[in-house]
Amino acid sequence: MNWQFWEAIFLGFSSGFVMCITLGAVFFALIRNSLDYGWTSGLRISLGVIICDSIFIFVALTGTSFIPNFPYFDTILRLGGAVFLTIMGINTIRKARVQETTAQPKRKFFRFLKYFSIGFTLNATNPANFIIWVSVSAYVKGVLKYALDLRIAYFVACLLAIFLTQVSIAFFAQRIKRFLNENVIMWINRVSGGVFVGTGVYLLYRQLEIWIMGH
Repeated sequence: MNWQFWEAIFLGFSSGFVMCITLGAVFFALIRNSLDYGWTSGLRISLGVIICDSIFIFVALTGTSFIPNFPYFDTILRLGGAVFLTIMGINTIRKARVQETTAQPKRKFFRFLKYFSIGFTLNATNPANFIIWVSVSAYVKGVLKYALDLRIAYFVACLLAIFLTQVSIAFFAQRIKRFLNENVIMWINRVSGGVFVGTGVYLLYRQLEIWIMGH
């Protein structure tokens, strides 16, 4: 292992941390669910995000030529993401006040699947995430001149940083819950809902813009 390997690890870990702390839908989903259902719900959400990011990175590294060219795939992705996020946001705002947590699936697998799906879907329905990974992949290859093994090391460090940061956010959110009064939690939920709705509206706006420009 030479100095370039450790440089790739350092840069990858730093990049992953910066990507993770950007306030977005996943960040607020981690906070809200960890406050309501414990930090393990945040852990499951993070696993969904990591698996989704791993798929994006794999495609960015190998190219997209092997992916079937589904008609209107991008359109379906944007509209589906817009609807999903808007509904989730409105529901979060409606139930912003502190209340008894809703019943969870009894089986561990279904509880895992519920939160894993939230993380995966939030990540997958935002096309900007894929564009970011493709751009980072191009930068690492074209500017840093990393060979494939170094690019893999870089992205593994990225994913590790994202996972550890998100799990830390979930863990500490649950730990500070006892210091938060009802009014603070209500506003956290309202802001979370607003971010979800805002992201959904943005995706819808982008799709409308594409339709208008297409004509």
